[in-house]
Amino acid sequence: MKSFKILVATAAIALSSGAAHAQEAVSLDQLLRQVQQGQANDNRANREREAEFARQKSEQQRLLNQARSERTALERRGEQLEALFEDNNTKIATATAELNERLGSLKELFGVLQQVSGDTQSVFQSSLTNIEYPDREDFLVELGTKMASTTSLASIEDIEHLWYELQREMTESGKITKFQTSVITKDGEQETMEVFRVGAFNIAAPGKYLQYTPETGNVTELQRQPSAGRFTNSTADLFSAAPGSTVTFGLDPTRGGILAQLVDAPTLRERVDQGGIVGYCILGLGLLGLVIAAVLFVSLTNASSKVTSQLKTDKPNKNNPLGRVLATYDENKSVDTETVELKLSEAVLKETPALTRGLLFLKVIAAVAPLAGLLGTVTGMIKTFQVITLYGAGDPKLMAGGISQALVTTVLGLVVAIPMVLLHTYLNGRSRRVLSILQEQSAGMIAEHSEKSHAG
Repeated sequence: MKSFKILVATAAIALSSGAAHAQEAVSLDQLLRQVQQGQANDNRANREREAEFARQKSEQQRLLNQARSERTALERRGEQLEALFEDNNTKIATATAELNERLGSLKELFGVLQQVSGDTQSVFQSSLTNIEYPDREDFLVELGTKMASTTSLASIEDIEHLWYELQREMTESGKITKFQTSVITKDGEQETMEVFRVGAFNIAAPGKYLQYTPETGNVTELQRQPSAGRFTNSTADLFSAAPGSTVTFGLDPTRGGILAQLVDAPTLRERVDQGGIVGYCILGLGLLGLVIAAVLFVSLTNASSKVTSQLKTDKPNKNNPLGRVLATYDENKSVDTETVELKLSEAVLKETPALTRGLLFLKVIAAVAPLAGLLGTVTGMIKTFQVITLYGAGDPKLMAGGISQALVTTVLGLVVAIPMVLLHTYLNGRSRRVLSILQEQSAGMIAEHSEKSHAG
């Protein structure tokens, strides 16, 4: 039984070592023959590999000898290069010392030139004159590279050219020039147009300001012009001005700082929009009050003129309040004084609503508008405190912006309330004037009627 296990294990090893083409054994004898055949094949393959290695042994020795000879040659070459490197270092040190000795004070001059060329390049890049003279930057870059090199020196022509560029920058900073350049409009399109450069401060086109971006070298139109029309109008005046004439121009001495603040300043429409729904309601009340005030003004003016005309004649005309009161008196001349007094009082009371209609609503609007503004301010402050709770109070601009928006409704409420109070006072005075005339005439007619009754 043990022999059988050993035989089976040996057969398994033989099959796993490469007898891929062996057919499936049907008996132990056949399995044994297959194992012997596999061992014979392995021995023959090993002998063939040993013979191949023996044939290549001489070739490997030849390659080894060749590699050793190449290594020896490279080592000798390395020693020669090291000696040459040391010799060159000695020559460079000697030449550098000789160069420094010959340069003397010129070395300090070249250092100053290198610094000046670098500073001038940064100044020119941010200057508006660079739009007209973009090629000078190439000269400054070349000069700076030359001054930083140890193999070349600046010539007298280079120094004079640098002097010329500095002088031209100072001269151009005091000029107003007109030229053609490519401008990127606010729509993103590139367009060639005629522009004005006012010194080194502003660049403008007719009716609009432009800005220069040093990083890209592009001239672009502002996305929004200053809200004050006098600034944009000054740009048009500058273009239409005759040579040598004086023009009032909105100059920005900070080279864009003040202009940016003017552009960022919200317009009247944007201020109103900040008020939100409460602000629109206040404006709606103000508009309604103006309409009512206009109707009342027309009505009271018409009634006052007709009453004034009626005062000049004794014949009653029913197209005005006084005429209707006089007509009532004419209709009741035959009755007693008390009845006439009651009839005239009734006639005056009938005319009062038409003369005072809408005054109460104006008074209500004048009282409600500030309260609505206060409501908007309180709600706006609540939103501001919520933002502070989320983002903190580290940014003063964030807090100031929220408070500014909250106070807009208060401003709108006062803007509506103040005119409403004035209109109510004015129209109420005119209404009282007409009513006073009616009451005065009514009292006069009663007195006259009473005198006639006692005389009769």
